Amino acid sequence: MRDIAPASWNALSVEGYPFLRHEFLAALEQQACLGRAVGWFPNHLLCEDSDGNLVGALPMYLRANSFGEFVFDWAWAQAHERSGLDYYPKLVVASPFTPATGPRLLVAADADRQIVAPALIDAALDSAEELRVSSIHWLFATDVELSTSSRLLSRMGYQFHWENAGYRDFEDFLQNLTSKRRKEIRRERRQVAAAGITLERIHGHEAEECAWDLFHRLYRLTFTKHGNYAALSLGFFRQLARSMGEQILLLLARQRGREIAAGFFFIGSDTLYGRYWGALEEIPALHFEVCYYQGIEYCIDKGLRRFEPGAQGEHKVSRGFDPRPTWSHHWIADPQLRQAIARFLRREAVDVEAYMRSLSTHSAYRNTTAC
Repeated sequence: MRDIAPASWNALSVEGYPFLRHEFLAALEQQACLGRAVGWFPNHLLCEDSDGNLVGALPMYLRANSFGEFVFDWAWAQAHERSGLDYYPKLVVASPFTPATGPRLLVAADADRQIVAPALIDAALDSAEELRVSSIHWLFATDVELSTSSRLLSRMGYQFHWENAGYRDFEDFLQNLTSKRRKEIRRERRQVAAAGITLERIHGHEAEECAWDLFHRLYRLTFTKHGNYAALSLGFFRQLARSMGEQILLLLARQRGREIAAGFFFIGSDTLYGRYWGALEEIPALHFEVCYYQGIEYCIDKGLRRFEPGAQGEHKVSRGFDPRPTWSHHWIADPQLRQAIARFLRREAVDVEAYMRSLSTHSAYRNTTAC
C-alpha cells in the first residue's frame, strides 16, 4: 500500500467502509500483521485509465493458508490434496481478519463501473492463471457484478445483524421485543450495573496511549484463552487511532474506577462493526453489555442503520440480532473440482436457508415473519 497514493485509493468505492481504506490496509502491512506468520501476502491489483489515473482496484492477497478468512474452505483444500493438486497458494480478495460485508470491486466514482468492474474480475482471473494458483475467493462481498458473473461460484453464508427501525432510544427498541426477551435484556443490564460497572465511549483519536495498551492486552488475553493467534499488533491499533481515529470507537468498562474490560468497534457511514473485546474478570452479562447493548445504543444515538457485531453466535438472536445472508464468490481452476464444489454449494445453500428460517422462528421481535 505504500506504493499507492492514499487519496487515489480512498477515492475508490471505499467511502463509509473502513476496512478497505488505505489507512487500514497500510497499517496491516506496516505493523507486522501480515506475512509469513499468518500466510497473508499483499498482491493488490490496480486498474488505471490511459492517463495513469487509478480508476479501480482489488484488495488482493496471495494466501498460504486459510487463517483469518471466516469463510471455511478446509474441505476444499482436502479435496485438492486427495486429487493430487495443491490448494495453496490461492488468491483472496478481502480485508484480512475481517468478516464484515462490503465492496470488493473498488471503482472510482467518476469511472464507468460497467467497464471497470468486469475488467477487474477478468484481470484477477488472468493473474490467477499467470500465478498458477488453485483458486480466487471474494469474501463477504456485496458487489452485484460478482454475484452475476457466470465464471464464479457463489456461496451463501449467514451472520447475525441488528437493523435500526428508527428507534427513538434503547427503551423504544425494547418495546418491539417479546416480553420474555425484553425482561431478559433488562435483567442482564441490571446485573452489569449492580456489579458497579460504568462504561465510557471514546473515539479512536481521543484515546490515550494507556487505553490502547490496556485494550491490546485484553485482545491478546481473549485470543489466547480461546486458543487463537492474535495477529494484530499494538502498533496496528495505535496507527489506526492516529490515521482514522474518527472511525474507531473504543468502549471502556470500569468497576469502581478500575478498567476491567474493553470493546473495539469501527464506524461506517451507516453501519457499526463490532470487532474485538476482552475482560480481566468474568462478570455476568458484561460481554453482552459491551459487545451488543452498547453498540445498539450507539447506533440509535447516531442514527446508524445497521450493526454487524461479528461472525457466528446464535446467542445474538435473543438479543435483537436476526440472521442475514452473506455471500462469497469463488473461481476454481480445476474443472472437475469446480463441478464438485458447485454441487456442494447448491446443497449447502438449501441447508443455510433452512437454518436461517428455523432461527427466525426464535426471533426476539414481536410479530415477525420468518425470512
